[in-house]
Amino acid sequence: MKVAFIGAGRVGCSIGKYLSESGVPVTGYYDTAKESAASAARFTASEAFSFIEALISQSSLIFLTTPDGLIQPTWEKIRPLPITGKIICHCSGALPADAFTGIAQTGAHGCSLHPMLPFSDRYTSYQQLKHAFFTIEGQEAAVQAVTELFSSLGNTVCQIKSACKPSYHAAASILSNQVIAVLDTGYRLLESCGFSREEARNATKELVRLNIENVLQHDCAAALTGPIERGDMQTVQKHLDCLPQDDQQMYRVLGAKLVQIARQKNPGHDYTDLLNLLQKS
Repeated sequence: MKVAFIGAGRVGCSIGKYLSESGVPVTGYYDTAKESAASAARFTASEAFSFIEALISQSSLIFLTTPDGLIQPTWEKIRPLPITGKIICHCSGALPADAFTGIAQTGAHGCSLHPMLPFSDRYTSYQQLKHAFFTIEGQEAAVQAVTELFSSLGNTVCQIKSACKPSYHAAASILSNQVIAVLDTGYRLLESCGFSREEARNATKELVRLNIENVLQHDCAAALTGPIERGDMQTVQKHLDCLPQDDQQMYRVLGAKLVQIARQKNPGHDYTDLLNLLQKS
């Protein structure tokens, strides 16, 4: 199976490098930014293409690793080309494979494959892919072929329903991006106490790491500690009193969620008054 990429950003560059280092033939890259395609091709020991037609003619699996907003326009460009029997795959976590409108009439097979990873760097993120968990959905032939490819490399590939893509991607975004917003809020509060940002990160490194490890090992309810889990209304009130309005709002929303988890952990404890405090406008 010869693999090609339309879009030479972080995702395309990373997956291409991972596949090439795993012995999977990578044909090369096409990108409207020619230098990006050339750089990705050098990185993966493949070829930079000036024309999509040439790239597709030499490949059997074509990844559309463009920004989400460009997936459908890119598909419209390649749909009239001779793609019968080829697999077309995009890597959006939010869009389903039916973004490839009319693909059944072309004789090609479409799917979406999404790695549960943050691609933070164009040239190093590929190293994480050997441990990546992938979700896939789309037409049966494409799903089977792409699943077999990545499973053969040692990855776990889980098929999900197309209708679940928005909820799936919201979950991934909350677990990845929105956690960063929570961490930033805590760091800013420590900065207001006189810590530098570096000192704040270093001081809380074990706190953050161990908390995440406890969740991953034991799940959320078992890992929960702190004043909300204890039902300590006085401490929670002190927290609310010291927070600026926007941070206080976040604390109230997340605190109410923590009450739900605390009730799972301590079913005999009455959290009614604490919940009322958190939900008071």
